[in-house]
Amino acid sequence: MKSMKKTILALGLMTVGLVSAQNSDMRNMLKVGINGGLAVPAENASATLGLDLAYQNLVTPGFGLGIATGYTHFFGKDNNGIKNNDFGVVPVAALIRIYPKQMGFYLGTDIGYGFIVGDKNVASNDLANTQRPDGGFYIKPEIGYHNKDWNFAVQYQKTFTGDKGEIGNQKYSAGSVGVGVGYNIPLGK
Repeated sequence: MKSMKKTILALGLMTVGLVSAQNSDMRNMLKVGINGGLAVPAENASATLGLDLAYQNLVTPGFGLGIATGYTHFFGKDNNGIKNNDFGVVPVAALIRIYPKQMGFYLGTDIGYGFIVGDKNVASNDLANTQRPDGGFYIKPEIGYHNKDWNFAVQYQKTFTGDKGEIGNQKYSAGSVGVGVGYNIPLGK
């Protein structure tokens, strides 16, 4: 938790520094945000909380491309006597956004690879010491509302792990549905 606080503080200081030196050109921007949601299916985790960091270049006024990363924390839950551990997902992804209007609704997705981090064991009381997956194909489609400064979105986030990390008939899931809010920091031309 201390490292998460340090990360939030560092992002905040970086944001203050960048905002003070910006102009109004919104072609290139840094997007900093938070997200939260419910794990789906909720077998090994209950809820999520995360930070998003992305760079976007508007190729045309209605189409943006970039790169995205961040960290989403999955809170482990007890499931029929299995004490599942917390874990995190760190994506390295391409960002794609479609903006039909200068302000209003937008569609987008992040596509790439999600690294799963945290305790190597899926559960603290699993005598077989079942190992969690290391990661997999990552996708985060979203629909939202945007203006010059802010983005508000409903999103689905999933790291596909195949059958790795299963304990008995409990499947391992690194997926969630939730909401996110992000702030756009213009980077100039």
